[in-house]
Amino acid sequence: MLEARHTMDAPTTTTSAGNGAAGDSDGGGWFTPRTQPSPGGEQEIEGNRLAGLRPVRRPQEPSAGPQRTPHEAARERIPPFQDPPSSPPPPPAALGEEYGSEQSVFEAAVPAPRAGRARQASPDAVLIRQTMAEIGPVADKVTSYFYALLFVQHPDLRPLFPPAMDAQRDRLLKALLTAAEHIDNTPVLVDYLQNLGRGHRKYGTRPEHYPAVGECLIGSLSRYAPATWNDETEAAWVRTYTTISQVMIDAAAADELRSPPWWLAEVVSHELRTADIAVITVRPNQPYPFLAGQYASVETPWWPRIWRHYSFASAPRSDGLLSFHVKAVPAGWVSNALVHRARPGDVVRLGPPAGAMTVDHSTDSGLLCLGGGTGIAPIKAMIEDVAERGRHRPTEVFYGARSDQDLYDIDTLLRLQQSNSWLKVRPVVDRHGLLQLPDAIREYGPWTEYDVYLSGPPGMIRSGVDALRGVGVPSDRIRHDSVEELVAAGD
Repeated sequence: MLEARHTMDAPTTTTSAGNGAAGDSDGGGWFTPRTQPSPGGEQEIEGNRLAGLRPVRRPQEPSAGPQRTPHEAARERIPPFQDPPSSPPPPPAALGEEYGSEQSVFEAAVPAPRAGRARQASPDAVLIRQTMAEIGPVADKVTSYFYALLFVQHPDLRPLFPPAMDAQRDRLLKALLTAAEHIDNTPVLVDYLQNLGRGHRKYGTRPEHYPAVGECLIGSLSRYAPATWNDETEAAWVRTYTTISQVMIDAAAADELRSPPWWLAEVVSHELRTADIAVITVRPNQPYPFLAGQYASVETPWWPRIWRHYSFASAPRSDGLLSFHVKAVPAGWVSNALVHRARPGDVVRLGPPAGAMTVDHSTDSGLLCLGGGTGIAPIKAMIEDVAERGRHRPTEVFYGARSDQDLYDIDTLLRLQQSNSWLKVRPVVDRHGLLQLPDAIREYGPWTEYDVYLSGPPGMIRSGVDALRGVGVPSDRIRHDSVEELVAAGD
């Protein structure tokens, strides 16, 4: 089960991001991302154009000559963003598989830079991080003020968000800050933002929504960071947000030419494996391409505009069916609906596939897979993927659970083991409620030449990573669900 990322949605498709600039007609206080290059040769980042935009809540200077367009005025006031020196991107850490938690789709995890020679932060990055340090102690006030501004100044955006905002409140802004903090790591940031832009199509996000968010972001930061906020800091944030929004808009426009914003899928099978775990199989209304190890966001008809992410529990199938393992968690709206209410014939909506925790088929390295609870779903999908390739790569699977009953899919894995001599499955049941997977990792091995995948609850991932590093597994061979932004809450 991948319970994660709660963010805005509307039951309408988006308009093309390629139809021109968006923003307030008079330009007053609006960020104005554009999708067409303007004269003047502005710099580009990884092929994604930057947009000119006007700082928030600063009066326009009286015109002493010919009228300038908002873009020209912005370019004069704000220097072009300077692309930092490029460096090899860090290995992917499997964006976004966070079990037993939820977060905004904005918060797909940005991998941290690989340890090594430190690069000097750009001037914009220094200013942005100073702001973030100042607002840290009052982050709850910043987020509350942000949404108050957004919904008061732009009430037309309120229907894009879920009715209950408690879980959403501290996610959108935090995600924007996360992206801004990585502004110096261009290769990683651009890939991250492109994924977000594509994923936001299913929420009904349109280019004209980005200026509203940017305006309210700047308004909130300027109010709660008085010690560090000045014209220079504001300009740095404007440049940063412009970069973020333009990359996302361009990615959405390109994706619109290839795929729909969402798919309808009919439930064709619903199997209750335990009192709170169901294996659900759906048939999309059109082809749904994905890779084993990825995940999809799911919206049920009972809770419109509330989406949760679940990993695919099988490799792509010839019949086009998709399977998910869902665990009902306390107060989990989507998970409880899928486990206890959904039946064959019900129709759900699926967002596009996402995630980077996939098998690298260009090597013959062994695979070490650690799956806890319903985190075994993407592990099983990757095993099927390897088997279908016909390459006998040594694969060790440790399947962790709190009790024998929680090993709900062990029979499936054992059947895979019987038909594939290169596969070894090791069930690991907790003793006295304590997680034992790290002990199992240390008992077997060595694992230094294996590619390692972890999927499951945050605590399992943290302890598993520590154990793997402790036995000498290089960090760049460990792929796992991001745990940095995890919260202890459920669905």
